[in-house]
Amino acid sequence: MKYLLVLLWLVSTCVFSQVEVENAWSRATAPGARVGAGYLTIRNKAEKADKLLGASSSVAARVETHVVEKQGEVMRMREVKGYDVPAKGSFELKPGGAHLMLVDIKRQLKEGEKLPLVLRFQNAGEVKAELEVRALGAAKAHSH
Repeated sequence: MKYLLVLLWLVSTCVFSQVEVENAWSRATAPGARVGAGYLTIRNKAEKADKLLGASSSVAARVETHVVEKQGEVMRMREVKGYDVPAKGSFELKPGGAHLMLVDIKRQLKEGEKLPLVLRFQNAGEVKAELEVRALGAAKAHSH
C-alpha cells in the first residue's frame, strides 16, 4: 500500500509539473469596474499538447477565456472554449489578443496586490497561479 501511494504521488507530480505559468498579471481597475483581465504565458513541457479549459478566481464571479479579433476595421472581443497549448511549446495571453476575462469582480483590483487564480487544463488538471496587479495603464508583462 505504501508503495502504491508513493507511485501515485510521483505520477501526479509529473503530470502537474508539465505545465508552468509565467508572468501572470492583471491591470488595476477603476472604482466600480465590473470586469478585469488576466494575462500570462503557459509553458507546456509535455510531449503531448494540452488545452486550457477554463479558470476561476475568488475575486470574480467567473473567469472566461476570450480573444480579440479584427473584423473588417473593427476589433471585437469574443469568448472561446479555451486555448490549445502545443506540446513542448507555449501560449501567451496578452493585451489585444487572447486573455482571461474576470467577470463581475467583487472589488476594485489595486496595484501591488496578488490575485489567486486556478487554471484548469485538459491533461495537467488544476494549476494554481497568482496574477500580479500592475498599474491601470500597464501595457505588457515585465520580464523577471
